[in-house]
Amino acid sequence: MSLHVFLYGGRVSVTLAPPPVPSAAPAAARRTRVLALPEARWALASLLAFLLGLALDLGGAPAWAYGVPYAAAYVTGGWEPALEGLRALREKTLDVDLLMIVAALGAAAIGQVLDGALLIVIFATSGALEALATARTADSVRGLLDLAPATATRLAGDGEETVPTAELAVGDVLLVRPGERIGADGTVLDGISEADQATITGESLPVVKRPGDEVFAGTLNGTGALRVRVGRDPADSVIARIVALVEEASRTKAPTQLFIEKAEQRYAVGVVAATLAVFGVPLAFGEDLADALLRAMTFMIVASPCAVVLATMPPLLSAIANAGRHGVLVKSAVAMERLGEIDTTALDKTGTLTEGEPEVTAVRPLPDSGLDEDALLALAASAEHPSEHPLARAVVAAARARNLPLQPAEDFTAIPGRGVTATVGGRVVTVGRARAAEAGGGETTVRVTRDGTTVGTLALTDRLRPDAAAATAALTALTGTAPVLLTGDTASAAARVATATGLTDVRADLMPEDKVSAVRALQDAGGKVLFVGDGVNDAPALAAAHSGIALGRAGSDLALETADAVIVRDELAAVPAVVRLSRAARRLVVQNLVLAGTFITVLVLWDLIGHLPLPLGVAGHEGSTVLVGLNGLRLLRESAWRPGQDRDG
Repeated sequence: MSLHVFLYGGRVSVTLAPPPVPSAAPAAARRTRVLALPEARWALASLLAFLLGLALDLGGAPAWAYGVPYAAAYVTGGWEPALEGLRALREKTLDVDLLMIVAALGAAAIGQVLDGALLIVIFATSGALEALATARTADSVRGLLDLAPATATRLAGDGEETVPTAELAVGDVLLVRPGERIGADGTVLDGISEADQATITGESLPVVKRPGDEVFAGTLNGTGALRVRVGRDPADSVIARIVALVEEASRTKAPTQLFIEKAEQRYAVGVVAATLAVFGVPLAFGEDLADALLRAMTFMIVASPCAVVLATMPPLLSAIANAGRHGVLVKSAVAMERLGEIDTTALDKTGTLTEGEPEVTAVRPLPDSGLDEDALLALAASAEHPSEHPLARAVVAAARARNLPLQPAEDFTAIPGRGVTATVGGRVVTVGRARAAEAGGGETTVRVTRDGTTVGTLALTDRLRPDAAAATAALTALTGTAPVLLTGDTASAAARVATATGLTDVRADLMPEDKVSAVRALQDAGGKVLFVGDGVNDAPALAAAHSGIALGRAGSDLALETADAVIVRDELAAVPAVVRLSRAARRLVVQNLVLAGTFITVLVLWDLIGHLPLPLGVAGHEGSTVLVGLNGLRLLRESAWRPGQDRDG
């Protein structure tokens, strides 16, 4: 299946170079617009000119009328690849860009103007899509640096000063106020607070930070103030290392691109040499110039890769369209094909197998408290109601789900890392995290006290997605191996999710680079890994994997841009479904390649050995093109999407 690879539209080379100093501009403001790319503008102009010419042609207009827009399609879509091809010739190389232009001009020379224009439009559109993908990926990586604040408050002597985070040095002491993002990796010297570090470690809940604990640049401080000693240069922070990992993983795809360029070179040289031979050899043996030229042009037409282009693109683009209707955005034909090659799956936990939001899973009043479950939950929710903490919101939501009445909370106080205290119904109620001995495996346990006496506990867990178990079972059936769970969360939390979803290979407490190492180890063992994640911390693994799928509703910008596909509706069952769809598309690609190759071989041999009439050659060429195109469009049917099946059929 190597023949068709170069026909995806030429080179894909992503080189990401994020600026050394974080930018304060929002990432969205620097997102590349489609029409900002010259490749996209030229491709659009070529397509519009082609459609105008086609409409006039089919409408019976005279040749001069539809010839002008067809010529415009040639010029707008073909000038850049033609220029690149000529530059390559100066360097003594011949690529498929120039060959496509020559084939298109050859088609026009014998009256097949529409064929040539269509070939130009396909080629220009493919180049525009590649340029857009490259630009968006680079924008996304640069936007990641926006997670780190542009400035930080540095303590100097008896005062404080605001300095750019890029100027921070190891040993500096920072003041991080409530609600601020931490400016550098370091260690807490003083203060107690909670840090939302899901973007780095994937932990679903804020983590209590006390003196001696490590904090990361770009993570969000909670309700307490912290003094932090900078432990790493900003260029070496975890967030900067994530950028570097994405950049490195993107560069590792270069060997595949080298293979594509070699295939282009060989194919282009072979066809040009054969065309010259078809023209020159008969001419040398006395054949009439016009006849020799006609034979050579016929050869150029029947050897044209139009059928091969359509052998590949319609199945993959049809699969992309079908997936898109079901909420899965696959970014390119290459990505769609690669999804069908995977034989191993690795899954993130928080936000992927789970929904990333805590929920109350158990209410446990003590026997001598005099409270039942509803009374205990209502008491805790009344005290927590003024708080904005994720655990507090979950407790209040649970009480409202039971339609429990809440009492006003007076004298409310939030103690970072410990919980809240309030007066409810004239009695002092405290709701805070339980001691380790009271906590269950994989649960966050909250202790409720009234007037200093413990009256019960609440258990909260990150809510499992309803389709998580079914999706993991389907992936196991597809690949023959159960997925691997890779998470930055704790081992107990990971074990709870693994038990619920039937996973046995669980790797917890992973930093982003650890996830990359795990993915690479699986691939070094011979696997083609599909990684599924949603957070910034998942982006390097998404880039390093053979294929990557991101959950889109709550997924980070970087994860969405790095992944090969995005599940917009957050339906985990779509993962095995899109893999099945990709495998069906790859089977159709093989069928079409055999069909197209057979037609081309027969027509070429006929032209070389016998005398292939030009009309018959064009009919055979067009017939094979239409046939493989229609075959590829079969995947547009709704039935091709099979989220409920467990086998690849």
